Amino acid sequence: VYCDMKTDCSGWTVFQRRQDGSVDFYRNWTDYENGFGELTGEFWLGLSKIHRLTKEGSNTQRVDLGDFEGNTAYANYSTFNVSDGSTEYILTVGGYSGTAGDSLAYHNGMRFSTRDNDNDNHESLNCAQHYTGAWWYNTCAYSHLNGLYFNTANDDYRGTYWRHWKGATISLKFSEMKTRRNN
Repeated sequence: VYCDMKTDCSGWTVFQRRQDGSVDFYRNWTDYENGFGELTGEFWLGLSKIHRLTKEGSNTQRVDLGDFEGNTAYANYSTFNVSDGSTEYILTVGGYSGTAGDSLAYHNGMRFSTRDNDNDNHESLNCAQHYTGAWWYNTCAYSHLNGLYFNTANDDYRGTYWRHWKGATISLKFSEMKTRRNN
């Protein structure tokens, strides 16, 4: 794992990072379950590992974001858990604080979806295929950090975005998701 020992009193295990588009995040279920990428660059740790990190005790999640103008924001969640594979890795998140706005609450209680495993609440389409990504889609997304990486601030629902910070679907330059145990 990659540990962030600098941010907010340290002790964070990073499980997702986007920074330059060097890794293709439009992948299948097996890749998202097992993980991919490089820990020092862009990567997804893997749903099975995220579950193991969060299955016991009380956990916090932090999401760090950056735009193409050099601005940053963050979202903290005092409750964070990802269930196991038998339930398709349901996201439990709550207790928001931060500067980015709460774009994850809409996804609370949702199962993870990929292009080949549609678990969203949309009746007529597979959000993962339509958005060209993978996420805890509802009908479909208020945040989408595993979408396509654009090298500019595009307004495109297929990109990486956090609705309550930059607007509906404005692409981000950087995202990092991490977790740690609550003491």
